Amino acid sequence: MSQASQFSLLTQRRFAPFFWTQFLGAFNDNLFKTALIVVLTFDAASWTTLSPSLVTNLIPGLFILPYVLFSATAGQVAEKFEKSALVRFVKWLEIAIMGLAAVGWMTHTLWLLIFAIFAMGTHSTLFGPVKYAYLPQQLRPEELTGGNGVVEMGTFVGILLGQVFGDVIVMHQGLGIAFVAAATVGFAVLGLLASYRIPVTPAPAPDLKIAWNPLAETVRNLRHSAGNRTVFLSMLGNSWFWFYGAMVLAQFPVYAMTYLHGDHSVFVLLLTVFSLGIGVGSLLCERLSGHKVEIGLVPFGSIGLSLFGIDLYFASQGYTNTATVDAFGMLAQQGSWRIVFDVVMIGIFGGFFIVPLFALIQLRCDPRHLSRTIAGMNILNALFMVAAAGVAIVLLGQGLTIPELFLATAVLNAVVAMYIFSLVPEFLMRFLAWLLIHTVHKVKVIEKGRIPEQGAAILVCNHVSYVDAVVIMAASPRPIRFVMDHRIFRTPLLGWIFRTAKAIPIAPAKEDPWLLEKAYVDIAQALHEGELVCIFPEGRLTTTGEINEFKGGIAKIVERSHVPVIPMALRGLWGHLLSRSNDNLLERAFRKGLRSRLALAVGTPVAPAHVTPELLQREVAALRGSWK
Repeated sequence: MSQASQFSLLTQRRFAPFFWTQFLGAFNDNLFKTALIVVLTFDAASWTTLSPSLVTNLIPGLFILPYVLFSATAGQVAEKFEKSALVRFVKWLEIAIMGLAAVGWMTHTLWLLIFAIFAMGTHSTLFGPVKYAYLPQQLRPEELTGGNGVVEMGTFVGILLGQVFGDVIVMHQGLGIAFVAAATVGFAVLGLLASYRIPVTPAPAPDLKIAWNPLAETVRNLRHSAGNRTVFLSMLGNSWFWFYGAMVLAQFPVYAMTYLHGDHSVFVLLLTVFSLGIGVGSLLCERLSGHKVEIGLVPFGSIGLSLFGIDLYFASQGYTNTATVDAFGMLAQQGSWRIVFDVVMIGIFGGFFIVPLFALIQLRCDPRHLSRTIAGMNILNALFMVAAAGVAIVLLGQGLTIPELFLATAVLNAVVAMYIFSLVPEFLMRFLAWLLIHTVHKVKVIEKGRIPEQGAAILVCNHVSYVDAVVIMAASPRPIRFVMDHRIFRTPLLGWIFRTAKAIPIAPAKEDPWLLEKAYVDIAQALHEGELVCIFPEGRLTTTGEINEFKGGIAKIVERSHVPVIPMALRGLWGHLLSRSNDNLLERAFRKGLRSRLALAVGTPVAPAHVTPELLQREVAALRGSWK
């Protein structure tokens, strides 16, 4: 069945009003922040004696400080109250804050504008837990990646347009300040109007008693989130992305002015291409993930963040212009397009990194605690972003140049990524599986919905090649514990892959009866914990392309664990380089060609009482059909 485009959500009331509400909020936040930063960077003398570099790192820090102070409370509020009413309250608050800021603009009162920055941070803190907890209540699991992609695209396009609009109107001679004051109030009103179309979204925990001590609740929140290792490390990965982004984006105003010798339009150009990159990367996630939560994109995104961050440093060294230029003049300079390309690619790979993490957290978190988990993540995000502002100020104060700061951030990203992926190997495993089916093969999954999204089940499949498990892993919406011949664990690359994937080694009784019994115990334990277990009942690779006799081990497994068995069949792998075909090795290498067509057909579940090796073999053979 064909999947509807993620953009179709924009025509539906369950998504569209929410999308436009958050879009206008992101737009207005950044219109206001950018206008203030531009004024204090390019017209600093009439507003403050602080250095532009200090101001451009200080203002973002003040904006995110409320995330540290109030996120724990905001998460509880989002769990306790109906979400559409809560969004409308937040939008009314935004109008009040922008009204106060308008007074600051018109009276040239800097402290009032600084207070409004902090207040808008508080407004965003209240909205954050609602924003990401709303999606899994209104969207189906297969829509989460696409929905998150559209939201992230909308957020960053809103950020981009807000920054461009704020930069352009505040620099208007004579009326710029008045335009900013009026625009921020006006767009806050539009956001309120959109929020009145958001459908009623019930509170997950209406009886929750709010704990008003933010410090104690923050500790409790993070401790609860840490109980789910994958979710917690996904939260840390998300926060690291915001550290990376804060380190890079906060430098753009001074980088544009000092290193690229550009006016404010060059700063706008950098923001534009970065935000467009994030939007493109976010939207591509659904297509690249195959309409499921594909965390294999996260390592892919991390690799791109480091590679293009490092290249941005070298590209900056190749830019030699010293004359003041506007955006068009900058693009005419030698080396400028390489800088622009690097910034775009950092944005695209940032989208690959962040969207699957959001979707994974939403999918695997306890729904009754999702808003508080998002609040805990916002706390971590804020701490990481405050740390980024502090680190940037210290490193720049120690004499590092901004390009050197880009380089240091990119290298540190590689170190952090390797550490996180070593703690949660599932990310790396999914990346390898995703890479296989998006470079060497094109895999079609038939009746993928028959693989259960939760609960224990046994998957049985024909065994055609050494990469069967990787193909199945890539096609499944959730992790699988594979039962593999113990000898494969001694193979250098495949052994590491299957150990990392927590595969269960098994041996024939005549070779190692103890290992056989241990395998049965491990399988029973995995099924008891609600996991998917996949076995190849033939016990060995086919040497003819035909299905070998199914062994009796599957019946013993079902006797111990009364769970459904789902037959599956791989099509198109026979004759592959990694199959046991007797054809010439060179012929096999080229017969299928690049992007060879494979299929995984999923059958209807078989009840435990009906399971026999013979029945399962017939089911798999029927699914395979005439393919090999």
